[in-house]
Amino acid sequence: MENIFDKAVAFAMKAHQGQRRKDGSVYILHPLEDATIVGTMTNDLEVLAAAVLHDTVEDTPVTAEEILLNFGPRVAELVAHETEDKRHGKKPSETWKIRKVESLEVLKNSSRDSKILWLGDKLSNMRSLVRGYDELGEAVFNRFNETDPKEQRWYHETVLSYIRELKDYPAYKEYETLFHYMFDKYE
Repeated sequence: MENIFDKAVAFAMKAHQGQRRKDGSVYILHPLEDATIVGTMTNDLEVLAAAVLHDTVEDTPVTAEEILLNFGPRVAELVAHETEDKRHGKKPSETWKIRKVESLEVLKNSSRDSKILWLGDKLSNMRSLVRGYDELGEAVFNRFNETDPKEQRWYHETVLSYIRELKDYPAYKEYETLFHYMFDKYE
């Protein structure tokens, strides 16, 4: 019988098929990297499934109900904690700050498992940002809905403070190190 993680990988691969990230990379690599990072902090297959599914509701036609029906309430709740209200019909650059404030409020009061998911996601994103910065310099920020590095700094600094209980994990230490590499110049 297929385990929930294997099922989630197949589901996410299908959901993200043909998608690319802002840096041009194949989209599925990000959720797989997220799950790999999360796997350094837990062996819980439901948490790992949520890691690989974390962008399906936000960035594909998949609905929250589909996640619930296919993966159960715990995975659905974990994915929901990673899902922003995109406010379709409005420009993403106009809604960036409110979306980030709302998602940070969710993170602030989240479970440890949810914070582990956030760490996996944000570390994967930070690695991508650093690669882009090393290649393009400050122009890398033009890829994002919020192009001001000081706003990006605020967001990642807040994430770090809200997941501080994970500070002993190597993933947290790497995220913090990359944060300082990227953003100390924008204080």
